[in-house]
Amino acid sequence: MQAFFDSVFAALFKYRPVLFEQGHIVFRSPVAIQILLALALAATVASAWTYGRARGKTTGRERGVLFGVRCTVLALLTFALMRPTLVLSSVLPQQNYLAVLIDDSRSMRIADVDPGTRADQANALFRSADSEVARALADKFRIRTFRFADDATRLESSDSMLFTGGRTRIGPALERARSDLSALPVAGVVVVTDGADNAQEGLSETLLSLKAAGIPVYTVGLGRERARRDIEVGRISVPRRALRGSAVVVELVLSQSGFAGRSVPVTVEDEGRILSTVDVKLPADDAPATVQVSFTINDAGPRRIRFRVPVQDGELIGENNVQETVIDVSGAREKILYFEGEPRYELKFLRRAVAADSSIQLVTLQRTADKRYLRLDIDSAAELMAGFPATREELFAYRALVLGSVEASYFSHDQLQMISDFVSERGGGLLMLGGHRSFAEGGWAGTPAGDALPVTLDPTFTGDTAYFTTITVSPTAAGLAHPALRLTADPRASAERWKTMPSPSTTNHIRGLKPGATALLTGSGEGIRQQVVLAHQRFGRGISLAFPVQDSWVW
Repeated sequence: MQAFFDSVFAALFKYRPVLFEQGHIVFRSPVAIQILLALALAATVASAWTYGRARGKTTGRERGVLFGVRCTVLALLTFALMRPTLVLSSVLPQQNYLAVLIDDSRSMRIADVDPGTRADQANALFRSADSEVARALADKFRIRTFRFADDATRLESSDSMLFTGGRTRIGPALERARSDLSALPVAGVVVVTDGADNAQEGLSETLLSLKAAGIPVYTVGLGRERARRDIEVGRISVPRRALRGSAVVVELVLSQSGFAGRSVPVTVEDEGRILSTVDVKLPADDAPATVQVSFTINDAGPRRIRFRVPVQDGELIGENNVQETVIDVSGAREKILYFEGEPRYELKFLRRAVAADSSIQLVTLQRTADKRYLRLDIDSAAELMAGFPATREELFAYRALVLGSVEASYFSHDQLQMISDFVSERGGGLLMLGGHRSFAEGGWAGTPAGDALPVTLDPTFTGDTAYFTTITVSPTAAGLAHPALRLTADPRASAERWKTMPSPSTTNHIRGLKPGATALLTGSGEGIRQQVVLAHQRFGRGISLAFPVQDSWVW
């Protein structure tokens, strides 16, 4: 049917529709177009005046039809006198350059085309002496060939493609080709690749600059759009740093097609050593599966961690079953300052919890009386002799700060601002524990340090306000996934274990979470439906946590 319409169009207008799409219309009348239009307008006005004065047996409708026919004839005659001409652009042989960019990444080795691999197909189309495509392009253009993957380089005719690149960076490759040919007439850029750009750089600015320069970009896709049977280890959410011997929880996404319902192992390896293995039952085809894997790294330094799913029977592509990432494992001893405003069990049991952890140095400062302190695990006799640090240098020497039941009025305004800067500028961690002198009850609302906390404080609650409740604690969805709240290695067993935990008490009224904060633990008790028990948020370069419980030692 389309061929019939094209033939009718060509019979009426001499050329096929595709030529009108590629070209543009110009008028080449020997007489000025303005004069022709003026004459046509005058003839139309004269015709209207003539038919308007005519009388006889004709009716008004008949005179209107005749006037319309005459106007149509005048319009066609005027258009013909304007001599419309179809102009098509033609490339002069060997006068313009064509850039050919060939993907040099590892995925080009996949053998999902007939015959051979994607790399074989690219070489056969654009680099083989027997290629009709290469000969046709060489007859019209001067060819400049580039290979690109992590970077782009000029490719001579005698060079061989290695197909070993780790990424496909299309944007920088286009920029490199344009830069090399900036002083030459460029007819276009041909990008030969097997998939999407997987680099961090965007393509929009590069494509807009090429469009502004009048350089078109043509793409040649290689390989199948979707593998029939394939498993891919996709996005990985992994911390950049970790303490040696601490638990690391990583979230990764598995994509699959053709293996719905099959259970496959996900293995975590460190230099060939297996750190953890978890079995995953794959969902329906094309549905992503989110997997959480917990493991421990006992060696310090940058560690290359590999996440791998064994290649399954009948799986065509095995290269995407593996993902690697680097985690910087710190072997240094992290120095944490714990300042407690009154003697209580929290200090004793917190110190007992970290006593066997060689990666943590818990420096303890406990106020026993006015200007009298108990100092534990200090490095020198002069450390914290006058109480809480009075200078930024002294406070910033610690990695994290834990504030127990101590009122805000104990600190000077400079010290309160210093605590806020410790989190936002130094990138430290701040944890405030519950107690009679903590949070709003301790006058922290409206202070610079209080502004850093992830919870909103009610300034109407003071130390004289009676507030006490016992709460039943349960983790939120984010809490169940957080490594700090894993009571057992099995996530399901950990969730069940939380249901058996004793009920702590709180004397702190928390109004709610701040925007951007995340609740990890919540609790309910007499008179309250939901109370924030543990929450955290990013604050500048650091992180702050609120734990409004006064007797977590019962856990």
